[in-house]
Amino acid sequence: MLSESARMTTAEEARYRIDYPNSKPRATKVIALDPASEAVVKRLAQGQWQQASFFTSLKFDGAPRGGEGWTMKAWLSDLAGRTKDLIDEVTSADLVVMVASAGTKPDAAGVIAEACGTRKVMTTALIIGSEASSDEELSKTLASLRPYTSMLVIASNDDYIEEMLVALRA
Repeated sequence: MLSESARMTTAEEARYRIDYPNSKPRATKVIALDPASEAVVKRLAQGQWQQASFFTSLKFDGAPRGGEGWTMKAWLSDLAGRTKDLIDEVTSADLVVMVASAGTKPDAAGVIAEACGTRKVMTTALIIGSEASSDEELSKTLASLRPYTSMLVIASNDDYIEEMLVALRA
């Protein structure tokens, strides 16, 4: 009787193998939620990325109406200052990464999360500046972001965010 490892190397089992890599770059949208994180996002955007887009300045126009689905208009700014529709950007994304600084209450996270939830796009939030903030300030930001993300990470420094984006295949 063949062992499991030996059986997997037979020609019969080889026909089930996939001959191409199973990971591809994600279409990632990185959004700064406050002025401090905006500086970090702009610095990150200078790097070499596969399919990542970087945004700042979420702006709202109108309010959602109960029972009518998504009716709120929200706008992002790309780094060149061009206005982009949040829904259009989320629709073309596999992953949305929100960046916030510790001590802030990023209200925009709820709107972004609603747009992502409607389109079934995964959300991640990264918190920067934790080393210079009190536990109380950090807790405030954590509590604000926790309901809106699939993954919430406290970054030890700004370089960690770059490493995280690489790990997420941005």
